[in-house]
Amino acid sequence: MNSQKEKALKEHIQAIANILYEETSPEQLRNLETIEATVHHQVREYVSPEIGNFFIQKATETSAGKIRTLKSWIGELHLTNKQAKRLGVKSYTQISPYLEKCCLIVSANVSYENAAKDIKVLTGIEVSAKTQQRLVHRQEFPLPLPDKEIQELSVDGGKIRLRTSLGEPCIWRDYKGIRIHEQVTEAFFQENETLINWVNEQRLASPLTCIGDGHDGIWNIISQIGKPNSRREILDWFHLKENLYKVGGSKKRLKKAEAILWQGKVEDVLELFAELKTKVAKNFCDYLGKHRHRILNYSYYSSEQICSVASGAVESAVKQIDRRTKISGAQWNQENVPKVLAHRCAYLNHQLYSTF
Repeated sequence: MNSQKEKALKEHIQAIANILYEETSPEQLRNLETIEATVHHQVREYVSPEIGNFFIQKATETSAGKIRTLKSWIGELHLTNKQAKRLGVKSYTQISPYLEKCCLIVSANVSYENAAKDIKVLTGIEVSAKTQQRLVHRQEFPLPLPDKEIQELSVDGGKIRLRTSLGEPCIWRDYKGIRIHEQVTEAFFQENETLINWVNEQRLASPLTCIGDGHDGIWNIISQIGKPNSRREILDWFHLKENLYKVGGSKKRLKKAEAILWQGKVEDVLELFAELKTKVAKNFCDYLGKHRHRILNYSYYSSEQICSVASGAVESAVKQIDRRTKISGAQWNQENVPKVLAHRCAYLNHQLYSTF
């Protein structure tokens, strides 16, 4: 903008400010907060919608068609069906795309009821809790595309509470979370095949490091990712250590076993525990045998920074997902769970910020 236009703009703004000031009560000027709220309301009510409608007219070069009214971040907008179509506004929606995105960002973190309150404070626009919910359910959240070759991934399970009839006990069901290390997070509810197919469609490194705990369901998924000869499977170190200390008994023996396992020497640990006859010791030895090929020299791989040796990345991701899905009192209709998980993951992957 050149200096002449800037000067003219300031003169017009000053004239607008004078008119708006004359319509302002002394009560609305008592402190900076009330001034901010008053100016924001007046601009949204009288100024920005006119500018918005002017821009819409210029951008679409048409005024034909039936008039539609949209709630928008800049106030109430009036545009025709043809204008809406040219600008990519969805049919039948009463919320502008930018305001919709603001709602999705807020409701990805808090309940729909609190999202309605937050949007009212942040924008001055009323978008009810029911509308906040409908915005999520009708939204398409495409699976993210990692922008780099996948070097490491980890898989873990999470739980979500399903809605039940009043008086009936709550029901918790599993979902699977996956973290593509240093890239993206996703979650799938009863859609293991979709998870596997999505990962296999990406560029996978060789070797591909896959980390998980001792749960069979996790390894059933990992076994279908990539090619067996290019997959480096690693049993999460902290899960291994946790199971070791469940054996109990001599602390000296447990410390020695930990040091040996850190070197990946499974046979030496089995020999160390050979004399123990307790059920928990036998279970641990069976556990070591089952995951023998996933227990490597953790010390070497860690010190040389070859790859991660623990699944903390996905465990953290599941906790981040649960911060929304497990808010106080939250229950979800089973058919809505995939959309709720996709919404939260889209937020965590910064997919909702594409306009900003």
